[in-house]
Amino acid sequence: MEYFTPFFAHLLCINFLMRDKIGIGIIGTGFARRVQIPAFQSCKNSTIVSVASGSVENAKATAEEFNIGHFTADWRETASHKGVDLVCITTPPNLHKEMTLFALKHGKHILCEKPMAMNAAEAVEMTETAKGKPLLTLIDHELRFQPGRQKAYQILRAGEIGKIRHAKYIFQAPHRGDSNLPWNWWSDADQGGGALGAINSHIIDSFQWFLGAKISSISCQMQTHVKQRRDSAGEMQPVTSDDEANMLLRFSDNELTDSATGLVSVSMTEYPKYKNRLEFYGTEGAIGIDQRGEIFIAKAGESDWREIKFELGAAIPGVPDSGFSRGFMDFAPRIVEAIRDGKNEIEHAATFEDGLKVQKVLDAARESNTNGCAVLTGVQASRFP
Repeated sequence: MEYFTPFFAHLLCINFLMRDKIGIGIIGTGFARRVQIPAFQSCKNSTIVSVASGSVENAKATAEEFNIGHFTADWRETASHKGVDLVCITTPPNLHKEMTLFALKHGKHILCEKPMAMNAAEAVEMTETAKGKPLLTLIDHELRFQPGRQKAYQILRAGEIGKIRHAKYIFQAPHRGDSNLPWNWWSDADQGGGALGAINSHIIDSFQWFLGAKISSISCQMQTHVKQRRDSAGEMQPVTSDDEANMLLRFSDNELTDSATGLVSVSMTEYPKYKNRLEFYGTEGAIGIDQRGEIFIAKAGESDWREIKFELGAAIPGVPDSGFSRGFMDFAPRIVEAIRDGKNEIEHAATFEDGLKVQKVLDAARESNTNGCAVLTGVQASRFP
């Protein structure tokens, strides 16, 4: 049966527009419980209809905490629930493809966590299946929606620091340096765990969104510093995923970039404290963006950074202010309103096509790490010296 005839699409849009509130189904009770559910519940035109988890106890506890009417250990119940318009997939990456294809079959809008999939082949299948359907199909790169990043995006395009020569990203989160943290999916490469997928995917997307330029070549070095962790049964298990992923990049040339290079340092084990900072260096100056979206600028000839003051947006109370919740608090109401308005795209939101672009770079990064050499991504490279 063909699910999306023009008539069906018309009825689907009318159905969304007639509803008082957009129904949301949540699959996963980690990031979703801390950030997505509180953010969506702060939106006046949405309601959380169903929550699913691999653990029925986690699903029940989440439902009770947030007064959600339906909970389940079977994610298919949430993804096909008649009251659900938007399915949020916040599971390990090895489950993203199956859940996405199932939700699309049932006519649901989708917000899928990053990385989009396990590899580019899966991401291609997801993207091709979604193509042409009157649905929002988004990847949760919520950092794009931090007020600070939105402002920095405009500053770059206004030419205030000239053509970009270099981009730098430093991410440090020391908590996985604790060898007593238990083994879970994050420790397992077969489930998509590790720093490269969890953190570098955000960084790759940030670079490509800010600059409008693709990454043309990549050299990546991944490392596992904590090599064993204890599982829930008390047995030591090998850690097969990375807790450090460093990258050297080149970007394609465009109106913002000129032979631009990139440097990325990501560590989940480096002390003493959390750091998430992005910097761009241009022909006329530099701009830096900190974790909450704070902006600092230095024009050519100036001796130090100066902060640009503005409203940083809302954070979620009780959640560590790493910057991600501020982005999602701005992103969530745009998703809800887009669905209510019958739109299948949101300005600045990462689409499945964007997720596929990131996935191709991640695949190239793993190839580079394995072979110990730079890998061309198939994009026309910026000029080598």
